[in-house]
Amino acid sequence: MKKDIHPENYRLVVFKDMTNDYSFVTRSCAESTETIKHEDGKEYPLVKLDISHMSHPYFTGVEQYVDTAGRIDKFKNRYARHMKK
Repeated sequence: MKKDIHPENYRLVVFKDMTNDYSFVTRSCAESTETIKHEDGKEYPLVKLDISHMSHPYFTGVEQYVDTAGRIDKFKNRYARHMKK
């Protein structure tokens, strides 16, 4: 491996699927400002996911409704000045 190209801040992080409350712990360097107490009783940084393998239609075989209207409205509000009228 090449030296000095990989992040130094790898740590255990909880990724939580917000559509069905499924969560898992893995090593990551993803930024997070929130923490959560996991099933093992320890506190970890929290990264919220909109979709994971437990809620994705390809893996579950069931199509589920995911509320993204709030995200679309935020995008439109943020970039309204750049949009043509």
